[in-house]
Amino acid sequence: MLSRIQAKAEAGTRLDREDGHWLLTEAPLLDLGSVAQEARFRRIPERRVTFVIDTNPNYTNVCITDCQFCAFYRRPGDKEAYTLTVDEVLTKVEFAAREGATTVLLQGGHNPALPLEYYLELVRETRRRFPSVTPHFFSASEIRTMSDVAGKPVPEVLSLLKQAGQTSIPGGGAEVLSERVRKRIEPKKGGPGAWLEVHREAHRQGFRSTATMMYGHVEQPEDVLDHLDAIRELQDEHGGFTAFVPWSFKPGNTLLEKWIKQYKGPNAYLRMLAVSRLYLDNFPHVQASWFSEGKRAGQVALSWGADDFGGTLFEENVHAAADYVNKTTVDEIMTLIRDAGFTPAQRTTDYDILKIY
Repeated sequence: MLSRIQAKAEAGTRLDREDGHWLLTEAPLLDLGSVAQEARFRRIPERRVTFVIDTNPNYTNVCITDCQFCAFYRRPGDKEAYTLTVDEVLTKVEFAAREGATTVLLQGGHNPALPLEYYLELVRETRRRFPSVTPHFFSASEIRTMSDVAGKPVPEVLSLLKQAGQTSIPGGGAEVLSERVRKRIEPKKGGPGAWLEVHREAHRQGFRSTATMMYGHVEQPEDVLDHLDAIRELQDEHGGFTAFVPWSFKPGNTLLEKWIKQYKGPNAYLRMLAVSRLYLDNFPHVQASWFSEGKRAGQVALSWGADDFGGTLFEENVHAAADYVNKTTVDEIMTLIRDAGFTPAQRTTDYDILKIY
C-alpha cells in the first residue's frame, strides 16, 4: 500500500480518503516519514528550514464561547478577565519590534464589549508605528465576532481590516473541521463552515492565511480527513494558504481534562505531519513546532516532511494557561535547525526569505 501511495505522490496524483485513512491508522511510521520527506524535497529541494521572529500576545481573555478545550478564556465579569487598551497592546508590539520581530500574531477571545473600531485602530497603529512588523491578527472566529457586534457582514469587516493595513490572518480556531467534533468541543463556535468561509473570503480579497489543526482530543481518523479535505479544497480555489500547522491538544485546566488526561506524544505528531505533507499536495509549507511538541520532537519533525520551524514566540499565553510552557531564543532556534542537519533561514509572514544563515 505504501509503495502505491509513494508512486502516486511521485507522479503528482492526488491521494484519496482511502489512502489517507491507511496512512493515519496503519502505515509504518518510519517508512511513512521517509516517503513524506521525499515529498518535501520534491517541493523544496534545498536543505533549508525557515523560521520567523515573532510574538503571540493577547489583547483580551474575555470570551463568551465556552470552548471545552480552552484554559485561557474568562467569562465577562470574572475577576481574572482583562482587556488591554490599544496603547497597551502596542507596548507589546514595540517590545517585539525591538527584539527584531517581523510578525506579531495577535489573538484574544470573543469579547462582545469591543467595537470594530478597536480592532481597526490596532491594525492602523501597528502599521503606522512599526512599519517593519506585519500585523498577523485575529482568528476567523474573532472576525465573526467583529461582524456580529458591528452588524456588518464578514466581507465588509475583512475589507475594512485590509484598508487599515492588514494582509494576513492566522489559522487559529479551526481545531478539527468536522461537524461531529466541533459540536462536541465548541458547540457555540459553529460548524466547519464558520471557519472556512472567513478564510475563503479573506483569500478572495487577497489576504494570505495559515491553516491549523488541533488534534488529540475526541477526533477519529475520518474527522481528520474531513479537515484535510476541506482545507485542500479551499486551497484549490484561491491558493491563499501559506502553510499547514498542526499541534496536539493540551488538556491542563480545561473542561476536557476530565476525559483526556494527557496530550498525544511525538509519534502521533510525526504521523500527522507526514500525512499532511503527502495529503495536502497544494500546500507549499508544513510547519514543525518546537513550541507545542517540544524542541527534540520539533527537530525530528524536520525529517518527517516539515520545512518550517515556526517562530520565536517571545510571548505566549494560551498554552501557558494549560500548564504547557516552552521558551527559546533566535540563537537556539538556529542551533536546533543546524543540529537537525538543515540550514536556518529567517522568513517573513508570507514565507519570503530575509536571511540565510
